[in-house]
Amino acid sequence: MRIAVLGAGAIGAYAGAALHRGGADVHLIARGAHLEALRERGVRVLSARGDFTAHPHATDDPSEIGPVDAVLLGLKAQHYAGCGPMLRPLMGPSTMVVAAQNGIPWWYFHGVGGPFAGHRIESVDPGGAVSRTIPVERAVGCVVYAATEIAGPGVIRHMEGTRFSIGEPDRSSSARCRAFQAAMEAGGLKCPIEQDLREDIWVKLMGNIVFNPLSALTRSTMAQICRNRSTREMARTMMAETLEVAARLGVHPAVSIDRRLAGAERAGDHRTSTLHDLERGRPMELDVILSAVVELADLTGTPAPALRAVDAVAGLLNDRMLDAPGPPAPPRTRTGRPVLTHDS
Repeated sequence: MRIAVLGAGAIGAYAGAALHRGGADVHLIARGAHLEALRERGVRVLSARGDFTAHPHATDDPSEIGPVDAVLLGLKAQHYAGCGPMLRPLMGPSTMVVAAQNGIPWWYFHGVGGPFAGHRIESVDPGGAVSRTIPVERAVGCVVYAATEIAGPGVIRHMEGTRFSIGEPDRSSSARCRAFQAAMEAGGLKCPIEQDLREDIWVKLMGNIVFNPLSALTRSTMAQICRNRSTREMARTMMAETLEVAARLGVHPAVSIDRRLAGAERAGDHRTSTLHDLERGRPMELDVILSAVVELADLTGTPAPALRAVDAVAGLLNDRMLDAPGPPAPPRTRTGRPVLTHDS
């Protein structure tokens, strides 16, 4: 396959390196010192499964690449609406966009029946901006269970996990998913095709919706949140409310709250990406992880008081950080959240 990785950060560069090692024609799109290192030395992966280096093509100009079979979208979800200029040169008649995002995707109610069929989630797709940039018929969902970080320019540290679950929004079994699966597996990654990826989305979201905002609000690691009696109980309450929202949408994740908390505690002193963003003065990825679930609680008539309280406080923290002296803040959605461009 001919694959472009738009946003070749920790996850994108790791997956791109594995795909290249497996024989795919891979093109990484990055910028800054990271891009220069990728060009000069390739992607160096440090992993307990075995270190390796791959040398896929790297650029900051998608027009150098042209149309591809698949775009692996490694950007954070708040950048999707503004990535059109980078995405368009990569799009051919049948190009699919594999969106490796946290939280609720913009395509969530696409291809399904029921009372919410075709409903647009404002927190995720403000004013339809994401759907216009990435039409839902192009989308293939992806839930990432790999933990990686950028150890330095061009250097990716892989801590655990190699699973990238994928699936069509309409639950179909497609040739394009099977082709992407084969390319991922050739590179040594797990890539199961799920009949309905929504269960995987909620399983991962049970952890993200708790630990991402709470880690930023308390400046704490996942293990610290779990070991404190008060925040552990808060985490349990938030997870229970999240499962109630999922149940009212017809999804029943096959994982218990106790198991999810135990897994988070075993992760040790892991600092979430949201905490890293806060410490670096970057906008936090809260809309798709937390605000979207609060919006779905409104849609389904679910009380969810703990989720609403944490969303309000974390949202204010995000807004105050964006309003701090410095470069002009990006435009905001009707919910008060920022709408970010690719360059933000």
